[in-house]
Amino acid sequence: MEEVLAKSPLFSGLKTEQVKELLGGVTWQMKNFNQGDLIASGGDECRSLMIVIKGSVKGEMVDYSGRVLKIEDIPAPRPLAVAFIFGKNNRFPVSVSANEPTELLNIPKQSVVSLMQSSEIFLTNFMNAVSNRAQFISGKLRFLSFKTLKGKLAHYFMELDRQQKQNGEIQLMKTQEELAELFGVARPSLSRTLRNLHYQGVIEARGRTIKIIDREGLVEDAM
Repeated sequence: MEEVLAKSPLFSGLKTEQVKELLGGVTWQMKNFNQGDLIASGGDECRSLMIVIKGSVKGEMVDYSGRVLKIEDIPAPRPLAVAFIFGKNNRFPVSVSANEPTELLNIPKQSVVSLMQSSEIFLTNFMNAVSNRAQFISGKLRFLSFKTLKGKLAHYFMELDRQQKQNGEIQLMKTQEELAELFGVARPSLSRTLRNLHYQGVIEARGRTIKIIDREGLVEDAM
């Protein structure tokens, strides 16, 4: 377990022996989940730091109509809900379930405080993780503010283009099924919107490769 944790963002910069020594001074517990098991429901109190040791989990949000919107997948060795352990409203913002057989390390809140007091590296990593989550949530809110699927796709492509820096040629890392789940729409709706953007000459779609043809048109769709 310590070898996995040494690769986690929260323990980055610490050697396996140092991780083992830190954990030896606090209380923690391992929990196992089967594929599909619910780990936490949106609104549940977040009482401990959870880190994926093996497997992966997904965060999903369900609206009042019952529509499920996938927020993200979280593989090992990343932590869960790191920005919601402390504060007044320290509750899970989304429901979390196991994608596959999964092992989670649970570290109670007081033990997290002890780790911060024992290791400046852990404290800095934790603060960076909270900041990163705040930035991720900010970007997610901006993405969700687009009312049309066309606007969401345009914004998604522009962000990938910015990240990949391949002169307008984007490589999609997700299948259409996964993208539809991410956007909270049916796959036929996603395919239809992609075809429309293609036939309008805004993009050129070839499998998982998307080439931006009309950047100004794509920016207009993302506004």
